[in-house]
Amino acid sequence: MSTLRVAVVGVGHLGRIHAGIYADSEAADLVGVIDANPERAKAVAEELGCEAFGSPQELTDRVDAVSVVVPTIAHADVAVPLLEAGIPCLVEKPLAIDLASADRILEAADRGGALLSVGHVERFQPGVRVVRELGLRPRFIECHRLSTFSFRSTDIGVVHDLMIHDLDLVLHLMGDDVEHIDAAGGTILTDSEDMASVRLVFADGGRANVTASRVSLSPMRRFRMFSSQSYVSLDFTKNYGLLVRKGDNWDESRAALERMDPAELAAHGDLVTGGMLQVEELELTGLERPLQAELASFLASVREGSEPEVTGEEGRRALALAEEVASRVRDQIW
Repeated sequence: MSTLRVAVVGVGHLGRIHAGIYADSEAADLVGVIDANPERAKAVAEELGCEAFGSPQELTDRVDAVSVVVPTIAHADVAVPLLEAGIPCLVEKPLAIDLASADRILEAADRGGALLSVGHVERFQPGVRVVRELGLRPRFIECHRLSTFSFRSTDIGVVHDLMIHDLDLVLHLMGDDVEHIDAAGGTILTDSEDMASVRLVFADGGRANVTASRVSLSPMRRFRMFSSQSYVSLDFTKNYGLLVRKGDNWDESRAALERMDPAELAAHGDLVTGGMLQVEELELTGLERPLQAELASFLASVREGSEPEVTGEEGRRALALAEEVASRVRDQIW
């Protein structure tokens, strides 16, 4: 299958973007869209030159893959029958409203022998992909994800709405089990937590501090990683990355520094820039935008029958951690 027939269920803000990317892709033929609002589905279908279907059941035998971009509470109800029919699905994050619903989705994919991918789009950030290619293994991660209030995703709290992106990345990059969680947060504009912060301790001693807010005055998406060999700072908003690590002259320069008194150190600032440290801006331009890369990867997995970049099990693992963090927040929420 060189060109896959695809559909999008749920064409609100994000689903409309999914549909537009598919419509422009040479690897996909956008067959149709579905939405709880028939007028919106009709408008998007007319704009993109496809059909507006009335229900997911109409997609059987009509499509090769589906993006499920409905509100989180409806993920299982939409995805389960499609997966049971053997239709590969990309389900937007979080995988489901709770773990029981996530298990329903995983079981349906197993019964139908259908590929299941989860839309943790930050895995496809150019900076994250470059870090993985460099083979860097962080021991401490600090991330801040702040957003202005959008009036979207108010059916879930900020942990499941925003923080889960970084929880997935932390799990992906740290590669070990979480042993300890210390979380705090509060409600501000909605009935669920609108800001939260958590400290995670991993079984191998690694740490991560993760903060998320959806009531900030200006957005921020920063991700910092530290190891004994390097420091990486990523700004997802600006698509910018900086790598700092030991230079070729590290050992020689360090020995020289230890022999100097403070006055001599002040006069030899060039030791830092003279090969002691290697400071490098990561080359991130020219790479696909995250959502485009995510959908291209999903289509490639369907076409090749290969494991998706973010599996259903990984989506469930991120959800399980988000559930635990949200539970700890609710225990002391203000």
